[in-house]
Amino acid sequence: MRIHNIEPGRDTLHGAFFRDIPPALTIDSGDTVIFGALESGWNIEPPEPGGDEHLFEDYRPEWRGDGHALCGPVAVRGAGPGMTLEVRIGELRPGTWGQTFAGGTRRELNRRLRIESLDERLIWTLDPDAMTARDQHGHTVALRPFMGVMGMPPDEPGAQSTIPPRATGGNIDCKELVPGSSLFLPVAVDGGLFSVGDGHGAQGDGEVSGTAIECPMERVELTFRVRDDMRLGAPRALTPAGWISFGFHRNLDEAMASAVDGMLDLIQGMFDLERGAAMALASVAVDLRVTQVVNQVQGVHAILPHGAIR
Repeated sequence: MRIHNIEPGRDTLHGAFFRDIPPALTIDSGDTVIFGALESGWNIEPPEPGGDEHLFEDYRPEWRGDGHALCGPVAVRGAGPGMTLEVRIGELRPGTWGQTFAGGTRRELNRRLRIESLDERLIWTLDPDAMTARDQHGHTVALRPFMGVMGMPPDEPGAQSTIPPRATGGNIDCKELVPGSSLFLPVAVDGGLFSVGDGHGAQGDGEVSGTAIECPMERVELTFRVRDDMRLGAPRALTPAGWISFGFHRNLDEAMASAVDGMLDLIQGMFDLERGAAMALASVAVDLRVTQVVNQVQGVHAILPHGAIR
């Protein structure tokens, strides 16, 4: 087992998922990679009070894309279609600044909530040691950092947007993916080609404005393991909160159904139950939460808390 390092730079940054992008690093199953990450909008410094931004400019145009600033990709030897990549999340240390926008992309929601101006921007000063964030108005919140985007490309040609989450992961935006969690992702291409970005200092379920505390990350420690004993059709996670299954769809009801479907698979396998019995237990022990409603497809995650079924 080895430890590797990747920092944001010309040969590691990209703004879309590509199945044909050359890996920035190739590792063995069991290895750990320590990443640095830009703020999701490619900023390298806090924006000016007037809104002027300081963007990272030294990238390869063919891999720029138009999405989140991702670092990678990492190819894992032995990973291939039909397998699962386990991503164990270790230390996450945010940078010293972040920003949050009001309004987001949900125009109908903004109208219903009587939000007339989309110009509001919170600029946060982060204290990674005290794990607090303070905005320019003096409001303070606790930091609970996680990575919004962790994923791999689908087996499709060309640039694949980083905005919607999909079966191979991506912009899941689940605040439960904190240190100590393992994210399990179906692999679609040889090597997996895993990338990470979109550091979040803190976020509520739903991410209702379209942004969390969007911040650079000084350290993102991830350990990778190829799992040929696990066959998944959608992401799954084991977190300090419990087991999690995810559902993604433009329709929130369909996203919910997908999350429940994945949870029933999990409960059946864990307790050797028929599907009807698993559904009955899920109704008693499983919580449904809205992950996010702003990423083109909506997300729901189902949580089976530790010890809820014995």
